[in-house]
Amino acid sequence: MTTAETAPFRFFSLQVDRTRRLGPSLVRITFTGEELTSFASGGRDQSLSLFLPHPGQDAPVLPPLDDPDMYAILGAWRAMPHDERAVMRSYTVREQRAEPDEVDIDFALHEDGGPACRWAQQAKAGDRVVVLGPAVAENTAVRFQPPEDADSVLIWADETALPAASAILEWLPAGTRAQVYLEVPYSGDRAELVTKADATVTWLVREEGAPSAVEAVRGAELPGEAPYVWIAGESGAVKALRRHFVRDRQLDRGRVTFVGYWREGLSEDALREAPETPETPEEA
Repeated sequence: MTTAETAPFRFFSLQVDRTRRLGPSLVRITFTGEELTSFASGGRDQSLSLFLPHPGQDAPVLPPLDDPDMYAILGAWRAMPHDERAVMRSYTVREQRAEPDEVDIDFALHEDGGPACRWAQQAKAGDRVVVLGPAVAENTAVRFQPPEDADSVLIWADETALPAASAILEWLPAGTRAQVYLEVPYSGDRAELVTKADATVTWLVREEGAPSAVEAVRGAELPGEAPYVWIAGESGAVKALRRHFVRDRQLDRGRVTFVGYWREGLSEDALREAPETPETPEEA
């Protein structure tokens, strides 16, 4: 039987400590809370479910969080009126720190962004949120999982996956060969990246006429005998890249991890309305 003490994911009540604009398209929000002593990010592209209040609410509206059954709480949340229950979105843990206990989440900002984007633009110290996040570091919400024999890595990410790609680069062991392609809207979105890996980073800036995702990586070498590919961002670009690596380059499907974070032509709200059921950390 899974209990609150043994469950890989649990609910954490947090509050905003500070915010910092990283560039035209990203804002970093640092969260604190006593419950973070039990938070255990697995690093890399660790995802969590973030529950936010509607405008005019002091805190996200959720059922009581003391039930050890995560799915019972989620079921009760789904049954609540849409205009009352907390807004839920999936995000990446950019960094977790101890002493003091803090968690950073980077939010991609868009002019036509949905409620999470609008919340992030106005967030201030003391604002309350709830996250459904990891209580153990080895959890299924970490998608970057290179096979043991992987001898090189190729990464493609757009601005929504830039926090995950940055965290992955920090995690990669020294000497790891990595080809990295980062697509962002504006020149000012380029960032200093920290890594011990032997990484070649190519910034693809859309306002500078960057090529499409597949065009950008078509000539990329996959060094070594056993490469691993991680691609995340806009669903159409991610699917095209996956087809390129699996069909055109004949890379084994098990060596390509792909995650669609958003979809061109659909607002955040429209994307979430189909399907109705939101992601949990195990589904992210």
